[in-house]
Amino acid sequence: MAVPFRKVSNTRGRKRRTHYKISENVVATCPKCGEAVRPHRVCPKCGTYKGKTVVEIKDKEEK
Repeated sequence: MAVPFRKVSNTRGRKRRTHYKISENVVATCPKCGEAVRPHRVCPKCGTYKGKTVVEIKDKEEK
């Protein structure tokens, strides 16, 4: 079995992992209502995707 000759120090291991960062969520705007939406997802406010109504959204006033 392959075994490291010496222990990798904490600093050396952390230097190697500096590129593993969490990126911010990308946000686009809905062309119909202008709401902030994540790309390639249905707009939660108006229910459209690529300019077509996909989901019927009920207003809170109707409930």
